[in-house]
Amino acid sequence: MFDSLSGKLQNVFRNLRGLGKISEENVAEALREVRLALLEADVNFKVARDFIERVKSKSIGQEVIQSIQPGQQIIKIIHDELVALLGSAHAGIYLSGNPSCVLMVGLHGSGKTTSSGKLGRLLHKQGRTPLLVAADVYRPAAMDQLEKLGQQVQLPVFVRRGEKDVLKIAREALEQARATNRNTLIFDTAGRLQIDEPLVQELVRLRDLVKPQETLLVLDAATGQEAVNVATHFDQALNITGCILTKLDGDARGGAALSMKAVTGKPIKFVGVGEKLEDFEPFHPERMASRILGMGDVVSLVEKAAEAVDMDEALRLEEKMRKGQFTLVDFLDQLRQMKKLGPLESIVKMLPGGAEAIKGADLARQEKEFRHMEAMICGMTPQERLNPHILNARRRQRIAKGSGVTVAELNTMLNKFAQMQQMMKKMGKFQKMMARMGGGMFGR
Repeated sequence: MFDSLSGKLQNVFRNLRGLGKISEENVAEALREVRLALLEADVNFKVARDFIERVKSKSIGQEVIQSIQPGQQIIKIIHDELVALLGSAHAGIYLSGNPSCVLMVGLHGSGKTTSSGKLGRLLHKQGRTPLLVAADVYRPAAMDQLEKLGQQVQLPVFVRRGEKDVLKIAREALEQARATNRNTLIFDTAGRLQIDEPLVQELVRLRDLVKPQETLLVLDAATGQEAVNVATHFDQALNITGCILTKLDGDARGGAALSMKAVTGKPIKFVGVGEKLEDFEPFHPERMASRILGMGDVVSLVEKAAEAVDMDEALRLEEKMRKGQFTLVDFLDQLRQMKKLGPLESIVKMLPGGAEAIKGADLARQEKEFRHMEAMICGMTPQERLNPHILNARRRQRIAKGSGVTVAELNTMLNKFAQMQQMMKKMGKFQKMMARMGGGMFGR
């Protein structure tokens, strides 16, 4: 989403790193480019202006630390101000009472229903027992969608088809939650294509009844500055506690995310970064600022890996690698574990300098190769995966045809795998030799 802004800021930083000293002229020139990049990213005009003024006032007259280059000091100031603009610290979700209530509000099509399912999944992983409540009585498909999401995340869904009284649905849902020991209710409420007074008043009555601990406004990041206007209107009517930005993986310019906290005073609490139910993350301003500035986000990558990778399985594979017993079955497991982390491009961008490193790289082609490798291994019998040396010409033709590749592509994959096996065996022998040498040394 922030690719264009990130690219422009990194161009500015390249020029800043060459600065011999900080002066009003070179700071003004750099900040002119930063301001233009923010405005092109659809950041609110006043927000961009105030941001530049704060960076300028902190940069001019800044004493240069001997061990740090002048340009790097300005980059640090820009980073810190960007973190402050996005909200300074992670604003968590605060739930109290039994049951706790979360009101999901927003315009039609912003992603409320999907976000309700994603939030329910996240809270369930944190040890809570959510109940999803279908409180959209105007769009029948919303109830069906929420039920399907509930099945996918294995959470109960409270639905009353045919009932038009939202308050009655809410009362019955509260009773159901108490009777079944569900400690968190997530209300998926109705939306409109634009804000209207009847919608707002219905939400006000629902809020007054259930007294939610969190009223979360779901916003489509692609709506740009209009998202900020919508947030302001909902906040005035409902006193929202925070926002959820959806479609952050799209090609929107990112102005809504950068303007939201400054304009509304309400934090972004979660972001939707994909269509899958697991593509839902707590919003961390410092991590997002680092991503935008091309500094990577290793912490989020480690958290993502910890969630996606089975550590026992990883240790088992490591042991097999050291012993030179790595098979195509294990290779297939590795490919599937890697797929859980998400698209290759998003993984690389989380590494420091990753966005710069992949410029011009054909990662789509690499991902396509991974898919072909998976298809080729899946096209083999269990015996062939364990003993690829039995793959004669006839077997190879069958596998290639079944997996939609050529025999030449299959041969290339098998040759690379054989080379990888040889390398692992050598590494295993080297480790054993070093262990023996260490033991001998300590034995003296």
